[in-house]
Amino acid sequence: MDTLQNMRVFVRVVEAGSFTGAAQHLNTTTAYASRAVSDLEAHLRTRLLNRTTRRIALTEAGERYLQRCEQILAYVDQAEAEASDAHARPSGKLKVHAMTSFGQHYVVPAVRRYQQRYPEVHIELTLAQRVPDLLDEGYDVALVMAQDLPDSGLVSQRLGSTFSIVCASPAYLERNGVPQAPSDLSRYTCLQMVTPVFPTDEWTFDGPNGQETHLLGAATFQVNVAEALAVGVREGMGLGLLPVYSAMNGLRSGELVWVMPEYTSQEMNLYALYPSRQYLDAKIRTWVEFLRDELPATLAANQAELRKFART
Repeated sequence: MDTLQNMRVFVRVVEAGSFTGAAQHLNTTTAYASRAVSDLEAHLRTRLLNRTTRRIALTEAGERYLQRCEQILAYVDQAEAEASDAHARPSGKLKVHAMTSFGQHYVVPAVRRYQQRYPEVHIELTLAQRVPDLLDEGYDVALVMAQDLPDSGLVSQRLGSTFSIVCASPAYLERNGVPQAPSDLSRYTCLQMVTPVFPTDEWTFDGPNGQETHLLGAATFQVNVAEALAVGVREGMGLGLLPVYSAMNGLRSGELVWVMPEYTSQEMNLYALYPSRQYLDAKIRTWVEFLRDELPATLAANQAELRKFART
């Protein structure tokens, strides 16, 4: 028995004053309306309406039940309207997860621009060096840097790619000279970033001679966040393999120098992950669409600007 539907029929019968009037309003038959109320009474084991051939009247129990039905149906209608509106109009809280350094440089500025367009969306951003469990942790969207994605059952949208470059401080290069190729790196102190994606004991480069791998010696400094690694490089502690987005500000200010500009490393794809395509909430849909429109151009602009910082 569809209790909710039977409640609707019961309320409509009372409002119309007859089964026939309720049936006409609901575009159904009088027999259906009568049976719906009878099923409801049988389920409750309570008589709700006194019936004669000419009129109907609420019992005392029917009066109390009518008030509750009206309240319940009003809440249901409100809930359905809110859910339908969520599909059509971006609003409410959007929980986003992103990798730390990428999130600082690209996601936070994107949030500002997105909210200028959709001011009713409130974004809760978490930055961490891991891939979250969207379903268990309640995130709407995760922005993940990876070479490839494992099969997770989640929906993914590729938003672009980026890579890392070797940087040093001007003072460090004055003291130690400028490396020209990966084979030179054994003479330099190489600071290391610990990530779950790339090994900590080697740097692999793509360059004019194809792919080359340099094995690192004992680490004098390791850290798990690119921003902290960039500080160490600026302080002259050694060479560092920095993601482009973490190196740009230092390159612009002159605190960092890009060395071996013919070589790049650790190319990564950026993906937006979310649970489902079906009945996608408007705030999730518009956020992913916004990132898909904005981020590739931003990444491309940074990589084009990078060329002017090449030092050989």
